[in-house]
Amino acid sequence: MERLGRFLKHESIGGILIIMATFLALICQNTILTEFYNDFLRLKAGIMVEDFKIVKPIILWVNDGLMSLFFFYIGLEVKREILVGELSSPDRVALPLVGGLGGVIVPALAFVAFTYGDSFAMRGWAIPTVSDTAFAVGVLLLLGSKVPPSLRIFLLLLAIIDDICAVVIIAIFYTSELSNYALIMAGVLVGILIILNLLKVNKKFFYIVTGLLLWTAFLQSGVHTTIAGIIAAIFIPLKPIHGYSMLRDIENKLGGFITYFVMPLFAFVNAGIPLTSDAFNHLIHPVSLGIIVGLVIAKPLGIYGFSYVIIKFGVSKLPSGANLMQFFGLCVLTGIGASMSLFICSIAYHDSNIFHYAEKFAILIASFIAAIAGYFVMKIGYKYQKEREILKEDDYLLAQKAKEAQKVLEEQKLKESIG
Repeated sequence: MERLGRFLKHESIGGILIIMATFLALICQNTILTEFYNDFLRLKAGIMVEDFKIVKPIILWVNDGLMSLFFFYIGLEVKREILVGELSSPDRVALPLVGGLGGVIVPALAFVAFTYGDSFAMRGWAIPTVSDTAFAVGVLLLLGSKVPPSLRIFLLLLAIIDDICAVVIIAIFYTSELSNYALIMAGVLVGILIILNLLKVNKKFFYIVTGLLLWTAFLQSGVHTTIAGIIAAIFIPLKPIHGYSMLRDIENKLGGFITYFVMPLFAFVNAGIPLTSDAFNHLIHPVSLGIIVGLVIAKPLGIYGFSYVIIKFGVSKLPSGANLMQFFGLCVLTGIGASMSLFICSIAYHDSNIFHYAEKFAILIASFIAAIAGYFVMKIGYKYQKEREILKEDDYLLAQKAKEAQKVLEEQKLKESIG
């Protein structure tokens, strides 16, 4: 529970920073600051070693570089949870695993239903399948003690399953033309990581250098660089060597940087949408409708529906202390796509403005609808639960009074029979 408390506090602050960064980006893009904002995004930086150079604009350094670091951090968390954490227990895994799959399959199908026939539009099918956990946790904290701790744990586990699905989707479906030479180099570097792990090398320097080279190889290979982050995380030693766990150390040191810098910066460089008449008009485009319906309706229904089935069949149980209304409210909160949906959107459509940025606008609209709707559904669920508890208490008191009255009546009858 202590760890859960730290996680909630950590993530909630991150969620607030993401919201602030999003609004700041919108203000910059739609005021006199627009030129400064776009110049910042296009500002080129990089490294050069003789004929080899990597020079990219800031927005790509954030999307390809810092987001790889984010997925490296996610990889560390997933590895720890699977080996020694909540995901190591089969009875804890069933509900978030099945619910998480429902939260990917149903919104993806909904998006495809809206965009079917347009091959380019259909590339965004994964946009409504991901969630912004930090944003959702921020909403949960507004509810305070109205949310049972079991639901918060479920959200944490669901977020991990969600992140695993996102990695698999990026690796399989969003890979461009491949460079065999770069992939061979990546394979060699993975082999080095395996050797470092088997030899129980406990110096971060060797893993950092190999990880950076692996990222460079993936950058040139055509496979998205976020996969390099996940692969590198797999080989970071978790088991303590001479009392030191490298994975836990890196995870603790990296957490604040990811929460307070990487994700807000990502939101700032990607959420700057020109709010033009074309953007508003394209909100009725199949892509925009697919995103809004996918996040606000299909994703919550997918998680709730798949979870309800295994609860009904006795495979798993509803989180303790929660009712179905509160559980559904939590599912609605998972429709907050925000930063993660923007990330998938940038990969799927290559930052194209063919939809006049209405697809990004739709993500923000859907995320705020999900946040508000989830908050009120959970609040109603709490009120309903309290009313049930009061009714049960009243029923108990009435039953006790009835028993007492029956006892008095029996005593009177006994006295009369004796008399």
